[in-house]
Amino acid sequence: MKKLTILLVFIFSSVIFSNGVGVINPQTGVYLRLLSSGVSVNVESQIATITTTQVFKNQQGTNHIIFYAFPLPEGASATGLKWKINGIWKNAVFSPQPQDTTMGGGTVNLILKNFLGSSPLFFNIPDTLKADSLLIVELTYVQLLKYKGGNVFFTYPNDYRSIQASLLEFQEIKFTLTSPRTIDSIMFVSHVPQILTNTGNNAYIECRISNHDADKNYEIKYSLNLAQLGLYDYSTVIPDTLLPDSLGKGFLLFIAEPSPSPTIEAIPKVFTLIIDRSGSMGGEKMEQAKNAATYIVQNFNEGDKFNLIDFDDVITSFKPTHVANNPDNRQAALNYISGLYARGMTDISGAFTSAIPQFSGSSDSSAKIIIFLTDGQATWGLTSTDAILNQINNMTQQVDTNITIFCFGIGSDVNTQLLTLISAQHNGIAEFLGDDELYSRITDFYNTIRNPVLLNTKITFTPNIITEVYPNPLPNLYKGQQLLVCGRYGNANSVNVLMKGNAFGQSLSYEYQITLSDTNNTNYQFLTKIWAKLKIEYLLVMYYSFPPDSPTALEIKGMITQLSLAYGVISPFTSFSGGGGPSGIEEKSEKDNTGIPDNLVLIGNYPNPFNPSTKIMFRINKVSDPYVLIKIYNSSGELVKALIIGIPNSGTYEAIWDGKDDSGNRVASGNYIYTITYGNHLLAGKMVLLK
Repeated sequence: MKKLTILLVFIFSSVIFSNGVGVINPQTGVYLRLLSSGVSVNVESQIATITTTQVFKNQQGTNHIIFYAFPLPEGASATGLKWKINGIWKNAVFSPQPQDTTMGGGTVNLILKNFLGSSPLFFNIPDTLKADSLLIVELTYVQLLKYKGGNVFFTYPNDYRSIQASLLEFQEIKFTLTSPRTIDSIMFVSHVPQILTNTGNNAYIECRISNHDADKNYEIKYSLNLAQLGLYDYSTVIPDTLLPDSLGKGFLLFIAEPSPSPTIEAIPKVFTLIIDRSGSMGGEKMEQAKNAATYIVQNFNEGDKFNLIDFDDVITSFKPTHVANNPDNRQAALNYISGLYARGMTDISGAFTSAIPQFSGSSDSSAKIIIFLTDGQATWGLTSTDAILNQINNMTQQVDTNITIFCFGIGSDVNTQLLTLISAQHNGIAEFLGDDELYSRITDFYNTIRNPVLLNTKITFTPNIITEVYPNPLPNLYKGQQLLVCGRYGNANSVNVLMKGNAFGQSLSYEYQITLSDTNNTNYQFLTKIWAKLKIEYLLVMYYSFPPDSPTALEIKGMITQLSLAYGVISPFTSFSGGGGPSGIEEKSEKDNTGIPDNLVLIGNYPNPFNPSTKIMFRINKVSDPYVLIKIYNSSGELVKALIIGIPNSGTYEAIWDGKDDSGNRVASGNYIYTITYGNHLLAGKMVLLK
């Protein structure tokens, strides 16, 4: 009988967010078996540096070329990848070529496509993986965690059942949090941790699972003290020898939540929800859209005004203009929504032609908002991207008011360029959802923007030494949300930060003072990645503003590619590349003239015979693998225990066996054999348990 694997110690280099897939055939769904997955999340306030280390095995009986596919969460940016195959570690380099999203050509099977989500990372392992051999992949990326009203959420999509039915030998998550704001609470929502500590400004969670399927997402939630709102800044200086440009050796990031009062009054909204009801929206998508619209109508604030517009090739409006949020109008709107059904073509231009003029005459003290839902391309009315954008811009100028437009693209057939530009040109954001995400994502988003508190946000610095500031333009601020800003500087100094905007038709400002660092703070190396990521997002909006083959677009594409390669942040025009020449750094096992590897030495186990426990001791002279695997067998050859020891550096290690099997039961007296596996090397010893 094969018993459960027990994880004792497993040390990873940094952080993970999601299980990747070792793909052999993306069309038919043939994959490597995932043996283990480790998670170690390092978070500064809400900024996570993430690395996944996973161990796969080729159980197909033949050699294969492997594609590695990883479901990056939206907004995350990959910053590094390395792999170990056939006993050799290699580092991927950044390539000025887009990703091969087909993984060698053909159509990716639907199960894998759905698992990988909307923003996957693909990497072609440039070596052949031998039969019965291991592949270890370590991917690093950065991500801004979701923040809302003092609560921060970390989710690790760990449900791997659609890819693999067999159990994982072990899974582990290590979550380390540092925050200048007091951590009021932290909880592992989804699992029971072995360790959970919180000292106020530092918290730690650790959870280990052995011989179990990856059947449930990891979910962690922590709450930051709401009485400590304000501005928190991070800055560091990069040595000239490591700096790829001359924009300033300093990198600054600050997080601001300007209102210290949890009861601050929200700015009234004048709100329009535009719903695509074209034929492709039929079925579940239409029902989710109707449910999301129902939720929004039921959750308007007192003083808000609203209207609904639905469209196919015919445009229909709930009311000729915005109406007050009162019980009668809400009920009429709910009745209207319940009668919507999918039909016809897709007239995007017509929908905005109907919606925008209705904002004419709206109060300057209100927030004007459009949420636009669509799942397809424009097939009626104006159909070109440029024509639709020009029409929307011209109409907003005619009504002479600022309208914030949020676009949601549903499914795989949307015009991402059009929706991105509509939102970017009107101070909103564009998000792209799976077919089954509409209700949850739209309702959650509405709750985020439900209470605007600062419009037309601007920032100035005195002295004016902060440059290359992103995002650009700055977003509006909403109650319970934060403004995250990144910039560059040359010489360190004290700087006054003035944040200005409008609320209720009046100017409103917040002032802070920060002191820029003049030293290289290694804990803040992630600032270079965050700054590059935000600038790439800014340049992408500019790129989409021009025809893709135009000289201007090609010039901007070159800037994005150069920035991506220089700062090591993946963009739509770059990818990881490996194999041959400078793409890999190899670490090969060394052997002496007896053929025995000199980087693994078995010292033995003491005491032997033993009761009730013994120490298995070994020495690592050269680190070539992140862990050692120890397996203990009884005299019948049955596996009774498996121990994992993390190997951060060379030295002497010990593993304690307490004479229990993986279920915690004490084993019988007798002879036992143990094996120590390190990379491709295997050593064995004997021991006796006496009772």
